Amino acid sequence: MTGWPILFSALAMTAIVGVRYLITSGAFAFATKLKHPRLYRGLERQMRREVGWSLASAAIYGIPAGIVAWGWQAHGWTRIYTNWDAFPLWYLPLSLLAYLLTHDTWFYWTHRWMHRPQLFRIAHSVHHESRPPTAWAAMSFHPVEAVTGAVVIPALVFLIPIHVAVLGLVLAIMTVMGVGNHMGWEMFPRALVHGPAGRWLITATHHEQHHAAYRGNYGLYFRFWDKACGTDIGLGDFSAAHRRREHAADACSDR
Repeated sequence: MTGWPILFSALAMTAIVGVRYLITSGAFAFATKLKHPRLYRGLERQMRREVGWSLASAAIYGIPAGIVAWGWQAHGWTRIYTNWDAFPLWYLPLSLLAYLLTHDTWFYWTHRWMHRPQLFRIAHSVHHESRPPTAWAAMSFHPVEAVTGAVVIPALVFLIPIHVAVLGLVLAIMTVMGVGNHMGWEMFPRALVHGPAGRWLITATHHEQHHAAYRGNYGLYFRFWDKACGTDIGLGDFSAAHRRREHAADACSDR
């Protein structure tokens, strides 16, 4: 009878990931409509495709997460803890940073790997078929690419102790940055993006350049690996990006 609780947990987590995606991407898409009403004009077919791929990815993300959640609850698997005094309070931000840095490292190298010609054609081209990407594109992945993204956090909870609330914060940051970096405009103030912090943090302006050039800027949260490996190609230009979006919208409208 063990199989049924595992299956239920996997299905429940798939539903949670899917609903989280729909709510977050929907909220950012709505914000885009308010701030840039014409930005997604003519991209309705593309956005439906993005939602379809993303919901398929939600199942791929949800299954390992559900199995791990069941193991944690039923058997004490993982190093997730719930008591605030299990570790010193200073460990809370340290564990958050450790997860973000490790996730960023994994993402950089797998993302860069996905840009090798054969893997790009097989898998990563699905994500780049969104020309330009929208707020719905954050999880628009081929299943092969979705698997590489789905395993990292479930693996980390077996290795690095983390409070359940901090784990929730990690997932929230991952979701917000994933969606925000694809929505076609910058939500952070110019002083942050172009200031000292922006030289090390990835925001939509940095990731826009990746989608414009199809190379470089492979990181997720931080620019460290791009700078260390010579793949940082600087910040994008949203005025040029908006012109490309207008052209794409006009082309779609003419079909």
